Amino acid sequence: MKKSLLRLSVAAIALTAAVPAFAQSAPAPVQAEAPEPEAVATVDEVVVTGSRIRRVDLEGVAPVSVLTGEAIDTRGFRSVFDALSQATQNTGSVQGEDFGATFTPAANVISLRGLGPNHTLVLLNGRRVAEYPSAYNGSVNAVNLANLPNAVVDRIEVLTGGAGAIYGSDAIAGVVNIKLKQKTDGFDASLRYGGTEQGGGENWRAQLSGGRSWDRLDVVGSLEYSQRDAIFWGDREISRSFTRYAEPGAVPPALFSNRNPITRAYYDPPAGLCEGLGALQGGTVERVVAASGGSYCGSDAFYSTRTIQTQKESGNAYLGLTYHLNDDTEVFGEFLYGKTQVDNVVRSLSWNKTFWNDTAGRLETWNRVLTPEETGGAFGVGNRYDEENWNAVLGVRGHIGDWRYEAAFNRSEYVSDQSRVRLLTGIDAFFLGAQQGTRDVAGTTQPVFAPTANRLYTPLTSGEFGAVADRFTDHNTSWLQDFTLSVDGDLWQLPAGALQAAAVVEIGEQGYKNQPDARLNNGVAWNTSGSQPSGGERKRQAAGLELRVPILDQLTATVAGRYDRYEYRGESVDSPTYSLGLQYRPIPSLMLRSSYSTSFRAPDMNYIFATETRGYYPGVTDYYQCRLEGQDYSSCDIQYNMDFTRGGNAELQPEKGKSFTAGFVWTPSKAFDIQFDYYDLEISQQVTSLSEDIILRTEADCRIGRTPSGGTVDPTSALCLNYVGRVARNPGDAAINPNQVTRITVNPINAASETTRGFDATVNARHDFERYGRLSGSLTYTKVLEHEYQQFEGDPTFDYLRDLSRQSDWRDRMSGSVTWDVGPWTTTLYGVRYGTIPTNDYASERDPYAVFNASVRYRVNDKASVSVIMNNIADRYPEDRTGGWPNYSIGWYDIYGRQTWVQLDYSF
Repeated sequence: MKKSLLRLSVAAIALTAAVPAFAQSAPAPVQAEAPEPEAVATVDEVVVTGSRIRRVDLEGVAPVSVLTGEAIDTRGFRSVFDALSQATQNTGSVQGEDFGATFTPAANVISLRGLGPNHTLVLLNGRRVAEYPSAYNGSVNAVNLANLPNAVVDRIEVLTGGAGAIYGSDAIAGVVNIKLKQKTDGFDASLRYGGTEQGGGENWRAQLSGGRSWDRLDVVGSLEYSQRDAIFWGDREISRSFTRYAEPGAVPPALFSNRNPITRAYYDPPAGLCEGLGALQGGTVERVVAASGGSYCGSDAFYSTRTIQTQKESGNAYLGLTYHLNDDTEVFGEFLYGKTQVDNVVRSLSWNKTFWNDTAGRLETWNRVLTPEETGGAFGVGNRYDEENWNAVLGVRGHIGDWRYEAAFNRSEYVSDQSRVRLLTGIDAFFLGAQQGTRDVAGTTQPVFAPTANRLYTPLTSGEFGAVADRFTDHNTSWLQDFTLSVDGDLWQLPAGALQAAAVVEIGEQGYKNQPDARLNNGVAWNTSGSQPSGGERKRQAAGLELRVPILDQLTATVAGRYDRYEYRGESVDSPTYSLGLQYRPIPSLMLRSSYSTSFRAPDMNYIFATETRGYYPGVTDYYQCRLEGQDYSSCDIQYNMDFTRGGNAELQPEKGKSFTAGFVWTPSKAFDIQFDYYDLEISQQVTSLSEDIILRTEADCRIGRTPSGGTVDPTSALCLNYVGRVARNPGDAAINPNQVTRITVNPINAASETTRGFDATVNARHDFERYGRLSGSLTYTKVLEHEYQQFEGDPTFDYLRDLSRQSDWRDRMSGSVTWDVGPWTTTLYGVRYGTIPTNDYASERDPYAVFNASVRYRVNDKASVSVIMNNIADRYPEDRTGGWPNYSIGWYDIYGRQTWVQLDYSF
C-alpha cells in the first residue's frame, strides 16, 4: 500500500503540473516597451493557520498568535520548543526533562489549554509530521518539538481552539504551525556559545542558512549543529541535599540496606562498614539511622547524580527548492533531516532480594543501589536515545484560471533507538551465591541463601559491573505519508464581495513499531518477564470544504465541513466535523468575531495496537502505605519495584471536541492594537489510560477516603472501584510485606470528559521617536476560568483549577516584551509571569512567579553583528520546601537559573 500511495501521489502531481504547463507553454509575443504605470500599493494574499482560504487580512474568525523566527533569539529563548512552551495559552504542566523516569525524556511537548500534548496538532509548513515513536507518559502519541531547526524558521503560528473541520484529527485544543522560510537572498552564518551561572549546561550552536534565486529556480537551505552538557541535581544548591530543607525526621535514602520484611526495621550494618564506603556517591556515604528502626548506609546526595537537563548533541539540515515552470505553475520540494543523541540519568541501577539468610538464621531483604564510581561514571547507567527523523515533500502548485491549487506528497519518519542498562539474571548469585533450597517462613515459601559475610557492603569493580549488567536497546520507529490536493478561489461575486471557497482531499497512512531488545525474551535480564514487539498501521481518507461568505460589507461568515475516516485491524472509525464563524466590522478599526466548531481525535495508535506487556516499574512510591504510616509523599521511604500488566484496546472510538470562541480586535491606529478572545472547550469520550503514579495516588485516596489536602473521596464511586481494582496488594495482615503491591493493571477505555474555558488578551504598541529610535512592545495575558474533568459518568467532577490536590493548570499566565531599536543597537526585554499553583504539600498556593530575559544586539556593519543574550536575568527560581526534596515544583518550573550566550552573526 505504501508504494501504491507513492505512485498515485507522484502520478497525480505530474498530471496536475502538466496540464497548466502544457496549456500555457507557448511563448508570449514580444511587445513594445510601454510607459511604466504609476505604482500601486498591493498586499499579497496569504494563508493563515485556521483556514485554507487566502486573504489579505491576517486576522480571521479564529484567534491566531504569531512568533517570528527572529524573536526566538531576541527574546532569549533557548530553542523553538522553549519559545512555544512560553506561550501563555500553554497553561498545562507536562513531564519535562527533570520529571524523573518518564517514557519520553528525549522528547519535548506542550499542553495548549492544559488538555495534554495529544490534543494539539503540530504542523510543519502546514503538513503533518511523524509522531514520536514512544508514547508520552506511556500512553498517548505526540509530536516531539525538541529537534526543530531554528535557523530557517520564518514564523510560528499558534491557533487555540478546535480546528477539526479544517485539519482533521488532533486539532482539539489548537494547532501549532511552524513555517520555514520559502525564499531568501544571501546567506547568514551564526555562532552561539554559553552556559549557566550555577554550573552545568555549557552549550554551543553553529548555523548556516540562506538561499539564492537563479532565473526560475529558488533555493533555500540551512545547516545547524549544537551540543549541550547535562545539568545534574547536584549542580544546584537547592537540590543537591536530600535533607537540608526537609522536615525534622527526614533521613537520606539507602544505598546499602538489609531490612526485616516483616517488621520493616533495618538490620544494622557491621561497625565501620558505612565509613569504609565513604568514597562512593561523590564521597557522601554515611551511616543513617532509619525512622522505622535500625540503620543502613545511605547518602544525602542520593539524587545528585541524576539529570535535570539532558546531555544533547544534535544536527539538522534543510533544503527547499522551487522551480517556476511558468508564471502560473511551480514545482516544489522540501527535505528536512535531523540526527540527535540524548543522554540522561533518571534512575539508579538497583537490586533487591527477599530470602532466608541461612548464615544469619533470619529472613532478610537486601537492597543495593549501584553508585557512579562502580558503574563507569556519570552516565554509566544512563539512558541513551539515538534518534533520526526526516520529512520530504514533493508537490506542484499554481493557477488554473482564477483558481489556485496545490498537490503534494509528504513522507515523514522518526527512528529512536533507546537504550538502558539492566542487571543480568546472574545478579542474585553474584551477591548471594548459589541458592540452597527453599524454606517455609510464616506460611510463605522463601528461597534460602548463605551469602558471604559483608557481601552486601562490598563495592563492585568495573569488571564485576560488566559481568552483572549490560545495555539493552529498543528500536522504535514511526512514519507518516499522505497525499493532499487542495484548491481555493472565488466562486462568484455577491453584492458584498466575492464568495470564496477552498476544498481539500487527503489520502494518508501512518504507522509505528516498537521492537524491544530480543534478549529481554531470552531470560537474560534480571526481574524482567519479557517484552513483545508492538505496532500497527492505519489508513486515512478525508475530504473538506470551506466557504467565506460576505453577507454585508461589514459582515462575513465562514462555514467549513470535513469528513475523516480511519481504517485499522479490519475496523474503521469516522468522524464528520464542521465549523461556523462570523466576522463583523461596525467601524474599520474594530472587528468582532465568534466561532463554533467541532473536532475529534482518532484513538492514539499506542492505545490500539499495544500488545500485553508485563514488566516492573522501578522504585515506585507506595502512596497508600505512606498514608498509613503518616509519611509525606515527597519524603516517604516506602519505595520498591512494582510489577505491571499493560495492553491496548482496538475497540476505542474517537474522542469528540467542541469549541466556542468570541472576541474582538481593535486597531485605533497604526501604533496600537488590542485583542480579546473568550474560549470554551469540551472533550467527550476521552480515552484514559493513566500512569502508575496517578493510579497509586488515586487508589490511596479511595482506600483512605480523602485526598492529602483533606478533600472527601467516595470509596464506592465508579472511579474508586476502577482504580482500586487496578492495584493488587498483599492482605493487610500478611506476615510478610503486608499491603505490598503485587501488580498494577493499565489499559485504555473511552470514558472521560473534560471542559475548560477562559480568555486571552493581547496589547501591541509601537512608536517611532525618530532620532531616538523605535520602541515597540506587546503584552499577552491568559486567564483560565474553569477546568474540570470527570473520569466516568456519574462520578464526582475533579476541579483541575482550584482543587489543590488535582490542579494541573496555571490559573493564569502573562508574557510581554519591549524592543528598542536605535542606530546599530537593538535591545529586547522579555518577561513571563506564571500564575498560582499548589505548594508541594498541597496545603496552600504558591504566589505567582516571574522570569525575565534580555538581549542586546550591536550591528558592527551591514554584514556583521554581535549579541549578548540572557535567560533568567535575576538567576532565581521558585523554592518550595513544603514537600521536601527537590524543594521546587517539578513539571511547572525549571531550576536552570541564569544562562548567558554570546552570539556572532554574519551575512554574505
